[in-house]
Amino acid sequence: MSADLNSPFARDIAHHIHPQTNLRRHEAEGPLLIERGDGVYVVDADGKRLLEGMAGLWCASLGFSETRLVDAATRQMRRLPYMQTFAHRSFDPVVELSAELVGMAPAPMSKALFACSGSEANDTAMKLVWYYHHAIGRPEKRKIISRRRSYHGTTIASASLTGLANMHQDFNLPLAGVVHVTCPHHYREGLAGETEEDFAARLAAELEEVIEREGPETIGAFIAEPVMGTGGVVVPPRTYFERVQAVLRRHDILIIADEVICGFGRTGNMWGSQTYGIKPDIVTCAKGLSAAYFPISATLVSQAIYDAMLAESDKLGNFSHGFTYGGHPVGAAVARETLAIYRERDIVGHVRRVAPRLQDGLRRLSDHRLVGEVRGVGLMAAIELTMDKAARKPFPAERKVAGHLAGAIHRRGVLLRGLGDALMLSPPLIIEDAEIDVILSAVAESLDETQAWVAGGFG
Repeated sequence: MSADLNSPFARDIAHHIHPQTNLRRHEAEGPLLIERGDGVYVVDADGKRLLEGMAGLWCASLGFSETRLVDAATRQMRRLPYMQTFAHRSFDPVVELSAELVGMAPAPMSKALFACSGSEANDTAMKLVWYYHHAIGRPEKRKIISRRRSYHGTTIASASLTGLANMHQDFNLPLAGVVHVTCPHHYREGLAGETEEDFAARLAAELEEVIEREGPETIGAFIAEPVMGTGGVVVPPRTYFERVQAVLRRHDILIIADEVICGFGRTGNMWGSQTYGIKPDIVTCAKGLSAAYFPISATLVSQAIYDAMLAESDKLGNFSHGFTYGGHPVGAAVARETLAIYRERDIVGHVRRVAPRLQDGLRRLSDHRLVGEVRGVGLMAAIELTMDKAARKPFPAERKVAGHLAGAIHRRGVLLRGLGDALMLSPPLIIEDAEIDVILSAVAESLDETQAWVAGGFG
């Protein structure tokens, strides 16, 4: 089957794609229309099989044709297609899912609150920080510290937490009370001769300075992805989270772990927090929670936070938060089946077995003239492109070199994502060695093609 990508229908679709996409370019070219999925592959409207090296948006962890998840959704649709969790109602799938998530959390948690996206989960976390501090008599502790280049969502609140300028421009964001500190990217932010440990110590000192400047009595929480995803797969420098957490605990500041991308095996542990020794008070998760087969997210809170929520709700008469589709029975059923598959197939163990092939294969490209840095952990990685390796000089943003590289890789049958100076990889967790080799081959060939394009004056 072929499709007219310049048809009014296709052009209309181009207006509904991800907000970080160049709409004018896609309006001219038309979108890539995907028709079906098969394992780690998807098939476009022209019948071309494409290896989905980003698992969609970091989320299709079990690929695109897992019949057990389809069956789980179908069974639940027939039994109870919808019910709300307001007014003291509940149902088995969401009760059981809550217990599973609390039981497997990377730090002791008490309760789970559900929504449909990572953005909403982080929005909820921000609200609960405020609610908690009201409940314990410290309503002035409202500010949230985030990091530049972090990604926490696109709602008004979560986009404010996000540390990407393009998510703020002309949206009148961020909201007041969100403070951003330096991105922990040693390659771009480290000083000449500065070790990772020295860099981490400097960032911890900067955090302490910001807290003192803002007033520790005004700061409610610090939010962080264990590994920054959309910001470029930024892996924290050695000792970073150890040092940062010591500062936060000293000033009685809550820690929110945004596990939306890193959770459920992506880093080689069930949680990114386990990979980097993070002990959060709140955990947000989505994406891999249902392997992207149904929109569902969760915000997990500690017992101390829940106790304060309960006391404040008793005082006010109710707990005024929730979503129509929060804890949707179909989503909960799919999520429970997803967690069962992770356990039964030892998906985390599989990630640990195949990840070295991806990470080592990419690092063999480090000597390429365009490659400044290769970084990653588990089944997430990035190649940082550079115009001048010695000076670590980035390409002019308007050249969109990472996007050009991703386009060359696409022509070779692999879908990856280029943003800024980074080419990002995040394949489904079920990927096998031979499929990783397909990605590595396409990347290597496309780097050479892109180098020729750059050498020719970007013509």
